[in-house]
Amino acid sequence: MKKQVLISGASIAGLTLAYWLNKYGYQVTIIEITKGLRRGGSPIDVRAEALDIAAEMGILEKIKAKEFLHTDEIVNAKNETIVAFSINAQTEYLGDIEIHRDDLVDILYENIPTNEVEFLFENGIEKLLQHEDKVEIMFKNRERRNFDLVFGADGTHSIVRKLAFGDEENYSRFFGEYFAIVEAPDIKPNKPNSGAIYNEPGKMAALYPFKNAVNAFVVFRSPKLDYDYKNHEQHKRILKKNFKNSSWKIPEILDAMLHSDNLYFDEVCQIHMPTWSKGRVALVGDAAHAPSFHTGMGTSLAMQGAAILAKVLFSSNGDYNAAFAKYDESYKPYVESVQAKIHRGINLLVPETEEGIQKAYRRFKK
Repeated sequence: MKKQVLISGASIAGLTLAYWLNKYGYQVTIIEITKGLRRGGSPIDVRAEALDIAAEMGILEKIKAKEFLHTDEIVNAKNETIVAFSINAQTEYLGDIEIHRDDLVDILYENIPTNEVEFLFENGIEKLLQHEDKVEIMFKNRERRNFDLVFGADGTHSIVRKLAFGDEENYSRFFGEYFAIVEAPDIKPNKPNSGAIYNEPGKMAALYPFKNAVNAFVVFRSPKLDYDYKNHEQHKRILKKNFKNSSWKIPEILDAMLHSDNLYFDEVCQIHMPTWSKGRVALVGDAAHAPSFHTGMGTSLAMQGAAILAKVLFSSNGDYNAAFAKYDESYKPYVESVQAKIHRGINLLVPETEEGIQKAYRRFKK
């Protein structure tokens, strides 16, 4: 009889893990709190070893076919171009592929054989109780089911991590910034397929056109705030306070954010844990480590980690304890080396001083 496994989260980490576990003979169920696949967000990058994982999965050519080619420009308060550049044309990123996040999610989903993985949408995990021979789950719809293994692929604010490992505050490390993103269809981009970035000391704003939408993105440095990441009205008050006197197109961006029903606001943080497993439960992707957008590696780490986790389970002949230990041992050093790059990203994208802004501009001119 196939081992029954539950994955919480139908996004990049969860879908990648589902593909590999199904391939290795597990009976996979994915539970997702939203109405469908977790969509939205700006284009993301597939980099480094994640490209090899995509090739193994047979989806690399599909990813290449959906590559999002664009340039970016840094502008001043008068919207004049200071420097234009393409990240993936720079030496350290050559060969990386930028793709619309929804396109990658669709490719990963369509790569899972039809009717071989069970999807439970508009549902979530309410309770998780580990036994010696199973994990007992109660869903939000009150249904109870047992699984051999449970995986949290449900993001930075993972419910699986909270239920199995304890409060998020024990593992979340704050990096002195907050960010917000919103779709802003009424703001015209400077150029088609070209993002525009604007800096003030301790602040960054950007507009990114893609497909038929424009995303507005802001970041600001700040001490730790007493905020609830689910309280959208509070988020709007925080943004208004921090950007009310800013220049460029920030007044338009702020207006779009204040009038949106789909504003995403959060702190810049990482998840640091001594181990990514406890008993029959393991974490993958942002639920395990959340490297932050400043590293540009969240998607790649999610795909690579999911594949490694599935492969060590397959090679362990059912010994999940040994597999989870090997997952930590083999992958954690690399993840921590990526996480350490966050300071470089912060100083490059959101310099604290005018001098720092000019130094960052010179970096993009290279």
